[in-house]
Amino acid sequence: MEQATLVRRTVEDHGALQPREHRESVVPLQTRPRDTAVSSPYAPVELSHEELELLAEIATGVTTEVAARHLELSARTLRRRIRNICDVLGVNTPIEAVVWAARRQLI
Repeated sequence: MEQATLVRRTVEDHGALQPREHRESVVPLQTRPRDTAVSSPYAPVELSHEELELLAEIATGVTTEVAARHLELSARTLRRRIRNICDVLGVNTPIEAVVWAARRQLI
């Protein structure tokens, strides 16, 4: 059985393989415009006391169900609020949100 190999090519390699008329249309990933829906990393973000309390609870390492019981919420509500916090902060995971708050000494 043959094994497939993934080869990562740079923009220059990609351009060298294309005909001359298509080389100018290649845009490196770093220079593509960012999605404007995501907040800027430098935009001021304020989290409520309840949101910071939720992040502090998650930071202890408990499960979503346990954190929800401690905060007197349903697990679904807790997950929805965590997702909202992640969206506001522009991060992908709850752990990144916890790290964001910890670096700013909010939790």
